[in-house]
Order: sequence, then structure tokens, then C-alpha cells
Amino acid sequence: MSGRLVVWCVDDLAWDRKHGEPVTMRSTHSRRTFLQRAGLLLPVSPVVSSLMGAPATAGSIGSLPPKELAAEVVVIGGGLGGCAAALAAARHGRRVILTEETDWIGGQLTSQAVPPDENRWIETIGATRRYREFRQRVRDYYGRNFPLTEAARANQLLNPGNGGVSRLCHEPRVALAVLVEMLAPHVASQRVQILLRHEAIAAATKGDRVEAVQVRSRESGQTLALRAPLFVDATELGDLLPLTRTEYVTGAEAQRETGEPRAPAVAQPLNQQSFTCCFAMDYLAEGDFTIDRPREYDFWRNHVPPLTPAWPGRLLSLYYSQPKTLQPHNMGFDPAKGTGLFRYRRIIDRTNFVAGAYAGDITLVNWPQNDYMLGNLVDVPAEEFTRHVERARQLSLSWLYWLQTECPRPDGGVGWKGLRLRPDIVGTEDGLAKYPYVRESRRIKAELTITEWHVGTEARMMRTGLSASEVTAEEFADSVGIGHYNIDLHPSSGGDNYIDFAALPFQIPLRALIPQRIDNLLPACKNIGTTHLTNGCYRLHPVEWNIGEAVGELAAFCAARRESPRAVSQTPRLLADFQRQLIAQGVPLAWPKS
Repeated sequence: MSGRLVVWCVDDLAWDRKHGEPVTMRSTHSRRTFLQRAGLLLPVSPVVSSLMGAPATAGSIGSLPPKELAAEVVVIGGGLGGCAAALAAARHGRRVILTEETDWIGGQLTSQAVPPDENRWIETIGATRRYREFRQRVRDYYGRNFPLTEAARANQLLNPGNGGVSRLCHEPRVALAVLVEMLAPHVASQRVQILLRHEAIAAATKGDRVEAVQVRSRESGQTLALRAPLFVDATELGDLLPLTRTEYVTGAEAQRETGEPRAPAVAQPLNQQSFTCCFAMDYLAEGDFTIDRPREYDFWRNHVPPLTPAWPGRLLSLYYSQPKTLQPHNMGFDPAKGTGLFRYRRIIDRTNFVAGAYAGDITLVNWPQNDYMLGNLVDVPAEEFTRHVERARQLSLSWLYWLQTECPRPDGGVGWKGLRLRPDIVGTEDGLAKYPYVRESRRIKAELTITEWHVGTEARMMRTGLSASEVTAEEFADSVGIGHYNIDLHPSSGGDNYIDFAALPFQIPLRALIPQRIDNLLPACKNIGTTHLTNGCYRLHPVEWNIGEAVGELAAFCAARRESPRAVSQTPRLLADFQRQLIAQGVPLAWPKS
């Protein structure tokens, strides 16, 4: 990559942002001098900003020192976990700075354009009070602002898209509006300051503490030094972990490390789940909205994923590996009738709205056929990151083009020319989501790592001797929340086909949120202490929200008690007080026995 290395010097150590490698430097400056000079070294070329729709920034801002901002909690990453953390800390009166790389907060639900994947009890249990409030606000938003039919307006469990994946399939912009609304009173009172289009580029550490994080605006290139007693990494890829030298793992751990029955014999740090560039489309039968032939269409049209067990054929096909059985499966696809894959993640079912409100149903495409398996986004050079995201975008466009021109139709014809890309739904010019949907990130080396033995149904049956109807997940005395989903891993960059098996309703142990060494950094996304396998059930929307909310509550508790997160985890009296606070705020710590 052209340009100068971004480094921030502390305790004779500088840190390379992109490669996570220490660079020895001499420093005799005070902390104040250090923070002033931290902005002197800026890269000459843009890194990934142009990929996410942000304008490229080139050159240096010169010798101007970075401006400092201070708060009681700094949350880097404005996804669901980051928003939940900011809301939780702010409702206790704590001052929060929340940053987000894109111009939309909300992560999975908004900038990544993925309708919520949730447990089957979500309407009554299995989530925090605030997550259920968010869901109700989504329904209320449609009720206040959209021309619903009388039947839809009377439906207390309205599902705007009637999609198969969720009981609440809705548009990304609605999720964004609701999150902005929930944060609005805290922003107005200046308890929460949101820095959109800002990315973390460096960090200052002293001993086992983070002193400051430097962020850069993707619009102006200006830098800010953010300081707080406690930092939260809510980034999609765990970006603060290498910046702060927090110990972490990637990919698949060896069986000798975790003891998991399904773990590989040898560690595979580069074997990571595929990611996806999602997009929205509707269907107008009389139109022809065929896009230009994508640049890499010939490659993707003939590509057969090199997986074990084998994929059933070409990736661009209605046939794919059924996740549980791995047998060839065709869900079908008929946008005219709204069936098969089209219904799977449908976010607008026009029968919920008065005639003429929508020209056609709208679906979000996050399907097996546009999972990108040929490389990773974690711990790779900037050029490689850029290349993989661009190729993933080409894959998604190629999938759309194939559906428009070659997909078999029930009437014997080929192609659905009436499929129309909807850039307005995802807020971009090209119609692809602002950020890739990331399933797996860096994960902290935590005080406790959640393994298959803790939550996997078969593993728990083996360990306890109980039947499937009797067995429960491991009970954690330090629970800070609950969740449920299958252990669901998409095909990986290391050549694994789907890994999908049953998990039990589980708890979120506080120790899985505490790094082994760093004292004032907490994870709030997919970067908690799980394994490659158990990440597959802890990565979904309501669980990420619960993790973030618990972290925000912990930050507020620590500020009030003048204690560290580790002290709360290790001190029974503090832990009990903290858990009482969580319960009072509507965070369930255990599943009902029934």
C-alpha cells in the first residue's frame, strides 16, 4: 500500500493499524505531547473508504494536532451492539461517544441490510426489554407513517414483509429511523455524541489499559483523539483488538485447545465464515430492468465452490447445499408469486399495504448464492481487503444478472427481467449495502471461552447423559443475558461447507466479555469469547443487542462504583449488585425453566 505507516507511539511501542504488528520506536514525550503528535503520520492513499461509499481521502492534514474529545465511555462501532451499549450507558446519565464507519448506525439491520434472525420465542421471551421495545417501535413506525390495510393495522404482530426468516422482516431505513429515535433524547441532552463516517486508525495504551483511540473522518480526513476511562469495541471485525494489543483469536481453533467434538485437529486461523454483500430488489412483471453484464460474470457463472463436503454444482444456480443435511436443495424462486427464495428475506409484502403503495414486493438478497468464500477481511493487507470486497460485490451483481437472464422459470422460460435493483432501500448509488454482512470477526481471548460443550445439544447430552428433551445449556452464575440460535456456520474461506447443528437456549457469561489482560476494553459485537463454532449461535441480532446492552450497563455500573469490569466479574458482591441492575433494566439472566 502506498503512503506512510500510521503509528501511534506509547511506551516505546508503535502499532501498525492494518497488520497488527508492533514497531519499536523511542519516545520521551509526555502523554499530552504524544496525543498532540499522534496526528502527524497519516496515510497518503485511502484504505477502504471508497468501497463503503465514502469519498476517498488523500494526502496529509499537515502538522495540525488532533483535536481531543473526552467522555465516560467511548464506543467504537455503531452496529446493534454499539447502539445498545450507548443507550444503556446514557440512560444512567453517562456521557458516551459513539463512532460509526458508515453514515448509518445499526450494523446488521441497516448498513449491512440483513433482516433480523431471531429465536422462535422472540415475541414474548428470549430478548431484553429494550430489544423488544425496538421491535415494537418498528411496528409502530409502520403504523404511524405507512398506508397499511385495516387488517395489517389491526395485527399486533405485524410482519411488514411476511418473510420466512423472521417474524419482523422490515426495511433497513425503518430500523435506522427507530434507532435514531431511541437515541434522540440522549443526543439532544449531549449525553451521546455520534461521529458518523469515522474509523479507528490507532490506539494509545499504557500497561494493561487503553488511554485513547484515534479516529479519522472519512469525509475530511481530520483526526480526533478520543479519551475515556472505558472503551467498547463494537466494530464488525474487532478492529480495536489489534490496535490496543488485546490478545485475540481468528478462524477455527484446534480441538486440543477447546476440546470441542467438531473442532478440527489443527488450528485454522485463516478459516473464517464467508461474508456477503447484500442488496434489495423488487419485481415488476412488465418491466425490463436487466443490469449491465457484470465485469466478473463469466467467472462467477462457472464457479464451483471448492468445499468439503462438495457443493452440488455451480454457485449461480437455484441448487445449493441444504445447511443441515448438505444434500442438494432447491427452495424454488418465483418472484411473480412471491415464493421460494424471493419470500425468504422479503421485507415488503404489498398485501400489507393499500393498493398502489408499492409497485411490487421487495426482498433482501442474503442467500447462499452470494456468500463470498474466496478470502477474508480480517488481518489482511488493505489491498487484499479491497479486492475481496470488490469481488464479493461482483458476485452479488452476477447473481442478480443470472436471475434476470438465465434463471429457470416455472413456465419453461429463463430469466426474470422484471427484477429491479433498489438502491434507495439500502441508501447507496449502486444498490449494494453500505457494508458487507460480516459473520465472523476477531474474538478476544477471554476469561471464559464459550465452547460447544456449553451450548451444543449433542455435546451437552454426551456430557450430562440426559436426553434431548431433558438437557439444558451450561448454567453460568455470572450470566448477563440470554439468547438462542442454531450453531450456524456458512461455508468458509478454508473450504468447509455449512456447519449447522442444534444448540440449546443459552446464557451470556460475563467472563466471556472480559479480556484476559486489558482492563478497560470490552467487546460488544461478534468479538466476545466464543469459538469459531459457538460464534455461529452468538452472532445474531438479539444476542448482539443483549451483549451490547450488558456492556453499556457494565460501563455505567463501573463508573458509579469506581470499579473495573474485571473486579465486577471476580467479586461476588459486585457481581450480584450488577446482576440486580440488569434485571431492573429488563435484561433476563436465565431462560424460564419451562
